[in-house]
Amino acid sequence: METLLEVKDLSVYYGVIQALKDISFHVDKGEVVALIGANGAGKTTTLHTLSGLIQADKGEIKYKGNELTKIANHKIVSLGMAQVPEGRRVFAEMTVLQNLKMGAYTRKDKAEIDATLEMVYKRFPRLKERKTQLAGTLSGGEQQMLAMGRALMSHPEIILMDEPSMGLSPIFVNEIFQIIQDVNKDGVTVLLVEQNAKKALSIANRAYVLETGKIVKEGPASELLNDESIKKAYLGE
Repeated sequence: METLLEVKDLSVYYGVIQALKDISFHVDKGEVVALIGANGAGKTTTLHTLSGLIQADKGEIKYKGNELTKIANHKIVSLGMAQVPEGRRVFAEMTVLQNLKMGAYTRKDKAEIDATLEMVYKRFPRLKERKTQLAGTLSGGEQQMLAMGRALMSHPEIILMDEPSMGLSPIFVNEIFQIIQDVNKDGVTVLLVEQNAKKALSIANRAYVLETGKIVKEGPASELLNDESIKKAYLGE
């Protein structure tokens, strides 16, 4: 399988505190890979370092052969990597359509952008219905859909998703996870950081468990779902 993203011995410090301790993992093309762990384990720090929002102190991040630690973060999107941030971070004072168009800012071909917009509307009919509405007036679930739609507008090869189910009603959680699977079936690779370990493991191919900045377990998601120590620590069983 072709490796799309490879992380080697990645370390990040916040002052004197080491947030990530020499972590190594990879994501192959076409996979859904889950990164699970308790609050403060370093999951969000990992995603922010991959997308260049946080500077790595040590280690390598190879994406399609490019060393991301040496590339400015605004250029990473044009390489085919998009992020759906924690807390959705939609532009509240802008319309749904304006938010979606922000996702395509690295692209130049108007016809291609319009085609992607139609694809996003097909995937999220609710966004089409509300395209002239201000993003800040949408429900939490709709804002999550908008954040995902905005990421898809950049036509990514890989999407980094940070806690997509956070703060959503159970119905929306199911819907969002279904959408993640559909997006993956359409050929987009997904690196998923998620507090809801059971849901994440149920749709992932493989998973890594982060504890206080270290990867303590990895393997096929189906195996981790049945692992007694994981059940106890993260699945509430």
